[in-house]
Amino acid sequence: MIIASFDVDAQNGFTANAPQELPVPDGHLIAPALNTMAQRATLRLGSKDAHPANAAWVVAEAAQMLQPLALANADLTWVSHCVPGTSGFELLPGLPAPIDYDYFVWKGVEPDLHPYGACYHDLAERRSTGVIEFLKVQQVQAIIVGGLALDYCVRTTALQLRRAGFEVLLYLPACRALSAEGAQAACTAMANAGIYLCGDEQALDDQLTALKEARP
Repeated sequence: MIIASFDVDAQNGFTANAPQELPVPDGHLIAPALNTMAQRATLRLGSKDAHPANAAWVVAEAAQMLQPLALANADLTWVSHCVPGTSGFELLPGLPAPIDYDYFVWKGVEPDLHPYGACYHDLAERRSTGVIEFLKVQQVQAIIVGGLALDYCVRTTALQLRRAGFEVLLYLPACRALSAEGAQAACTAMANAGIYLCGDEQALDDQLTALKEARP
């Protein structure tokens, strides 16, 4: 069985390393767990938000966030985050450079785009980023997913991969959420979709073993 790992938006902009952006509680701690995922995989994939400073969904302060928008590909307001050239755009310390991944996605690069999942550029999921096609060409069967934030980009990416027909394992030590309620809702949605939730290394290894036995 060919296994891939996927580091979803593991950027400073979602951690206390960039407190003025979208700090996810304890988000800065996940790099070792993402590396643990990669040790079990043949291929390592990653993604980054890459948002322009003049994005149409940007608001001035956190109190104005999460308001609905009428844009086709940006559904909510957010404070500015992960702007190329800033420290918030950079991957967490301890992770490879983007060029050293086997496949890497930059998303949200146009002012009117704010996708959550890394598999499509648009919310309607018609404009592929090439991730799914790459995985299929490489004959990947199972993907271990982690990153930031669990309740938005990680959830959406994992569900996109599952709908594309892959076995998906969510490695919880490599994830953090913006809220406990969001984390619970995300985990419920993913479990209902047939995604395996792995709470520690042993659970991850046990599930991988079971999948290898079922799909050698």
